[in-house]
Amino acid sequence: MKKIIMAGLLAAAASFANAGNVLVVLSDQDKLDLKDGKVMETGFFLNELMEPVQTFIAAGHTVVFATPSGRAPSADQKSDDVNFWGGNEKARQESKALLATLKLTSNSGSPAISLAEVKKIGYDKFDAVFVPGGHIPMQDLLKDKDLGALLTHFHDHQKVTGLTCHGTIALLSTIPDAKGYVAKLEAGQRVQPSQWIYKGYKMTAFTNEEEEQAKGFLNGGQMKLFPQDGLVAAGASFVEAKPWSANVVEDRELISGQNPQSAKAVAEAMLKKMR
Repeated sequence: MKKIIMAGLLAAAASFANAGNVLVVLSDQDKLDLKDGKVMETGFFLNELMEPVQTFIAAGHTVVFATPSGRAPSADQKSDDVNFWGGNEKARQESKALLATLKLTSNSGSPAISLAEVKKIGYDKFDAVFVPGGHIPMQDLLKDKDLGALLTHFHDHQKVTGLTCHGTIALLSTIPDAKGYVAKLEAGQRVQPSQWIYKGYKMTAFTNEEEEQAKGFLNGGQMKLFPQDGLVAAGASFVEAKPWSANVVEDRELISGQNPQSAKAVAEAMLKKMR
């Protein structure tokens, strides 16, 4: 069924003269392991996914969704807050309506395909890749080998790569033995990997200051690693703006956004590079 959906999506793209295929990668997990054995239910942030998706579709692009296993992703219910849409209730409802139409989070009807299937289809079939935030990329995407291979291909071919908020941590998946390296980071070791394709790149992500201000989301728990700390340790040139203000950083093929407020601007910056 998913192969049929994929074929339909690719065929639809051909109807637009300048259309491209945007691959959106999300976690298929719904819980984040915290310190001291605590666990938090979470998922992707609604506006961080849907505002960019709406932007891509409005520009005539086909959006293809993928998770590591092909299982449906989960939304963080705490992100269903109009404040993340700048107080625009109409925009919030439009985002939620499109998500419902897509059936992305449906366990039986989700169009999400696996990263292994993306590889079979061919990375060259996609013109851009986007990873939204929410806390959940901290659970698996930062050390997923298949995602690392995909991002490495996009890096090697200088193809548009967009990420926002906690999603930027997914760039660590390109490090050789990312799983071992992340384990060191989570244990408090701040050592630089011997190799990282994004070393020296300017980028941003949810900042330590924003993490402190948003710690209520963790219900008293503590994260094992903050995105800013992990990226800086790996060799990123981190660009931080005022908390909760839109901040988009571009460096070569890479476009990153600091927080939920930056999501739509990341998508718009991606569109400019895709022209």
